Amino acid sequence: MSDFRNFLNKQLEDPEFKVEWEALQPELSLVQAMIDARKVSGLTQKELSERTGIAQADISKLENGNANPSLRTLQRLAAGMGMQVKIEFIPAPAK
Repeated sequence: MSDFRNFLNKQLEDPEFKVEWEALQPELSLVQAMIDARKVSGLTQKELSERTGIAQADISKLENGNANPSLRTLQRLAAGMGMQVKIEFIPAPAK
């Protein structure tokens, strides 16, 4: 197991940390999905910028989790990669 994973597992034993970590998961999942989609498309941030008209710096901010994209921005990014955006509402796990 990686050092980070060991560290994270230890931190997750703290109930307050665990609540905050779980609250971040949707955002982190979205960031990872954007990165994965761009890489599957074989595009660099610069190439995606050229296709979408979204500044490369803004794409970088999105991929680093330093900005919150609108649905319209996500649709523009998806279109630039030849993809569509799909958003789902799923039942929350029982507590």
